[in-house]
Amino acid sequence: MWVKGAPGVLELPSGRMVRGRGLRNGPAAAPFPAYGVYLLGSTPPAVEWESRWLRWPDFRLPASRDEARDVFLDALERSGSSRVEFACSGGRGRTGTALACLAVLDGAPAAEAVAYVRRHYDPHAVETPWQKRFVRRFQ
Repeated sequence: MWVKGAPGVLELPSGRMVRGRGLRNGPAAAPFPAYGVYLLGSTPPAVEWESRWLRWPDFRLPASRDEARDVFLDALERSGSSRVEFACSGGRGRTGTALACLAVLDGAPAAEAVAYVRRHYDPHAVETPWQKRFVRRFQ
């Protein structure tokens, strides 16, 4: 499990923890995740742990809303017993949006999820109006 308060670690409403990070900030720091979700417009770099690529162009929305929901549900379930991380290039827009959707799945009201992630993960998370709208409409 992740250590509460460690850099990039978000504690979800249930107490589960996930890590968010920016890939351009260099390799993942130890402890390494058991599972990673990479939110990129092109194929992510290879990692030594199990991972999933969710096609998601920078400053946009996931290519498939249904696939995004499935990926988020799987990651949320895994986070109960494993270290799960989400990452995009900068670790704010796409990663923040995904973390806000996880918070919704974990019990946060959709209308408050962006504020929750900004308060507990990064004040600049969820960068665009359409990313905010995606979270508000996420079920």
